[in-house]
Amino acid sequence: MAEEQTDAAPEPGPVDAGRSADKSGQGVVAAFGQSLKTLRTRAGMEREELGRRLGYSASTIASFEQGRRIPPPRAIDRSDDELDAGGLLKVWKDQLDKAQYPVFFQGMAELEKKAAELLAYDTLVVKGLLQTEEYMRAVLSNRRPPLDAETIEQRVSARLARQEIFDRRPTPLLSFVMCESVLRREFGGKDVLRGQLEQLLLIGQRRNVEIQIMPLANRDHAGLEGPFTVLTREDGKRFVYVETQGTSALETDPKQAVLAAARYGIIRSQALPPRESLEFIEKLLGEL
Repeated sequence: MAEEQTDAAPEPGPVDAGRSADKSGQGVVAAFGQSLKTLRTRAGMEREELGRRLGYSASTIASFEQGRRIPPPRAIDRSDDELDAGGLLKVWKDQLDKAQYPVFFQGMAELEKKAAELLAYDTLVVKGLLQTEEYMRAVLSNRRPPLDAETIEQRVSARLARQEIFDRRPTPLLSFVMCESVLRREFGGKDVLRGQLEQLLLIGQRRNVEIQIMPLANRDHAGLEGPFTVLTREDGKRFVYVETQGTSALETDPKQAVLAAARYGIIRSQALPPRESLEFIEKLLGEL
């Protein structure tokens, strides 16, 4: 499960995309890799030498060149400088940033970067923005059909990059409500869950973040239709993002966005308050 624009930018339309690989994205990654290889060869530099300068192994450089792994922005900048590429590699950064996400999540990933407010309700796994690296790997390893190792690494890297939202300025308002059952699933084992609960406690102490737990014992529950995310852009435009089996939808209809936000407000009122929620997480952590 994944998870996961300026005034002049075009608004994303509704999305109903399958989870098959994005062929155009793969083409971008392959084209960048070929450019990197060509420039490295032109510079008379072996993979081992470029890797040493960038802080990577020769095999990782090979993965970049063969389009099996997307380099982070810093590696692209350093490669451009080390190979005296004159900006020929740096121009790929925006396209590679988009290509690192599965096609069904690309629209949402772009919106997250400009979010003024994000409201997320989850029932199966911890929200990607809140996940530890170990928890990410455990969740992605449970996908069926299985994801290959390179895809898992790529998606882990992309999710970690998305977590920059917590330190972004201006500071967005972030609210997360999750069912108690989410915190009891031992994906990856007790140690992985322990680390995840500890991370929730740390993030939950941030002034712009509220984490709330919906107890299993609650008789009233407005979230029975499943997980969803409501995102408000800086210009006040709201969007609703929903994932289901094999598809996702990024809803732009203002009426649906208003209804989803209202539903989220009810869910939040039914969940434990933030302080009690953190105490609940501490209690679960003590039981592991």
